[in-house]
Amino acid sequence: MPNFNMRPDKNPMPVQDALIRNKNFEEVALGYSEEAAIDEAKRCLNCKNKPCISGCPVNVNIPDFVALTAEGKFEEAYQVIARTSSLPAVCGRVCPQETQCEGKCTRGVKGEAVAIGRLERFVADFHNRQGGAAAECKPNGHKVAVVGSGPAGLACAGDLAKSGYSVTVFEALHTPGGVLVYGIPEFRLPKSIVEREIEGLKNAGVKFETNSVIGRLFTVEELKTEYGFEAVFLGTGAGLPRFMGIRGESAKGVFSANEFLTRTNLMKAYRENSKTPIVSAKKVAVIGGGNVAMDAARSAKRLGAEAVYIVYRRSEQELPARREEIEHAKEEAVEFRFLVNPVEILTDENNDVRALKCVEMELGAPDSSGRRRPVEKQGSAFEMEVDCVILALGTSPNPLIKKTTPGLQTKSRGEIETDENGKTSIEGVFAGGDAVSGAATVILAMGAGKAAAKAIDEYIRSK
Repeated sequence: MPNFNMRPDKNPMPVQDALIRNKNFEEVALGYSEEAAIDEAKRCLNCKNKPCISGCPVNVNIPDFVALTAEGKFEEAYQVIARTSSLPAVCGRVCPQETQCEGKCTRGVKGEAVAIGRLERFVADFHNRQGGAAAECKPNGHKVAVVGSGPAGLACAGDLAKSGYSVTVFEALHTPGGVLVYGIPEFRLPKSIVEREIEGLKNAGVKFETNSVIGRLFTVEELKTEYGFEAVFLGTGAGLPRFMGIRGESAKGVFSANEFLTRTNLMKAYRENSKTPIVSAKKVAVIGGGNVAMDAARSAKRLGAEAVYIVYRRSEQELPARREEIEHAKEEAVEFRFLVNPVEILTDENNDVRALKCVEMELGAPDSSGRRRPVEKQGSAFEMEVDCVILALGTSPNPLIKKTTPGLQTKSRGEIETDENGKTSIEGVFAGGDAVSGAATVILAMGAGKAAAKAIDEYIRSK
């Protein structure tokens, strides 16, 4: 039997029981019923100024789709979303709506905002259950290459296909989806959902070439000069993990969150018959406080760890992860160690992790991010007994594209420099998503992909 999460709204989302779900990889949130969706949609005030739209990076016409949902016209509601979003079922699950569309909702000023994300998920799932087909687009005779099949690449490809372009997406891995398949766990975003969304793009004419590492197989310039693509969009993401630079990081049992989650999500290491090895740890420390840290900690718990700790050098108020993910982690018996900073990973005679040496912190004056800077307490060092450490400290763009694309301007950490429309320093080459902004959210990457698609269309038409 499902229980309900802690959000104090009128129509809470049914979820799996916490002490059952932390032992399986099935989706935590179970979705609205038709009755709950209609009831929630009726809470919308249909504000004249439509503030919720301004909070959506892809400008979904939220009042219209919510109004249609309230009338029980679920397929029509989906079609409203699909006009501007290529991945409704994904966005309904993983977007931080509380800081975007729902954060602008008038209902939320003196109460609980309309659950826009849950309604988006509901109508997208309804459409998928009905086997809804993609609209056919008349070809315009022009070719565009998209490098990377993450949220930015998929959004760009979807919009270009709608405009009649022949789009080919080149993906380095063996499965399209980017971070949606290798980074976000099954219990938050079932891979069948991603597969359906990608299948919809294929039905709209988008071609996918997997196992295609651009910069090795072809260069960006070769895509243009030898294969006839009139424009190239770079949506290569930010998959290069960062490390702390402390002693012991090369020990056995230390992982970047990227590797740990890729083994778990993309390679299905959690399955009993999986051929992908994964650490079998009893006590796991996850360093970091973002959504990736929550994903890694909750995955480690499901893989059988007896104790999982989130180790974060600031207080709970500064945690950057979504509030819902933090609450779910707590419910699933993940322990939080706030104001704690690791300084060394301790090992045994076999170079296996045996403990994490940490110091206690206290908050000082704000730093450049606006958050109070953590300062070490003198004489506060202590050891935390663990046999696995997962580093979730952020990521940077892979340098391969930069190295193999002469003239491509990048920033100090490798992010590609673009204008507001995604245009790079090379004619006909555009970029967007984490490759430009650094690691951010799915919906912001999609917004960048959409902006670039519009700019690519204008560029090709001008020629």
